[in-house]
Amino acid sequence: MRKHRVRALLMGGQACVLYGAAEFSRNLDFVVLAEAANMARLRKALEELQAETIAVPSFDLQHLRRGHSVHFRCRHPEASRMRVDIMARMRGVDSFAKLWKRRTTLTLDDGGRIELLSLPDLVRAKKTQIDKDWPMIRRLVEANFFGDRAKPTAARVRFWFRELRTASLLIDLAARYPELCRKEARKRTLLSLAQDGNLRDLERAVLSEEAVERERDKEYWPPLREELERFRHARFSGRGVSKRGRLNPDNEQRGPEGEAIARKARPT
Repeated sequence: MRKHRVRALLMGGQACVLYGAAEFSRNLDFVVLAEAANMARLRKALEELQAETIAVPSFDLQHLRRGHSVHFRCRHPEASRMRVDIMARMRGVDSFAKLWKRRTTLTLDDGGRIELLSLPDLVRAKKTQIDKDWPMIRRLVEANFFGDRAKPTAARVRFWFRELRTASLLIDLAARYPELCRKEARKRTLLSLAQDGNLRDLERAVLSEEAVERERDKEYWPPLREELERFRHARFSGRGVSKRGRLNPDNEQRGPEGEAIARKARPT
């Protein structure tokens, strides 16, 4: 990605590792700028990686702009079997231009850099209906809280008020920063319970907040899943099928991996 100057931000499990909340992940997830010039650079990077699509949809700018994720498997000897997932649009997350402006940049020992989603944006991207995402949000925010609580900035404290999911920590934070808590309670009303020290009700309110986000995510996906199902039917009925090749937009799904991805896309 660096070599071909692809405008992309690392997210997903590998980004969680870099933020100190380890998550085992077999793949790399990127959010990319969905513009023609950047797609051309991305295509060159994927060609060098000998990457092939392993599930619907095809590698297409229009699909990325709609909110679909495109899945690849690398064949290059130095990245053999590495899976790369590409997205350009996510529910509840800002435009790429805003994400890029807020990005976190890590400098490597060799002088290279890794550009990744800012921590607040990564947390927002993790607010899905997937069970494992919510414990990860908790670990991400707590790792940041325990790492920076000695001398936090006002912006960091506001982030904790907005995203901490541990009731006892919210109560402690409210006691330490009562004025900021009152201001943030206008946006996150459950913080009034933290001000009152109401642990049990606060725990219930945090779970209720999670349930609302899960439901919003469930409502977001059906149209995209229906599109993916149409892509699958078109592929296997013989329409739009072309010769197999790297980055082939109509590459057939391969074995259990492609089928597992396809099952996730089917309407329930």
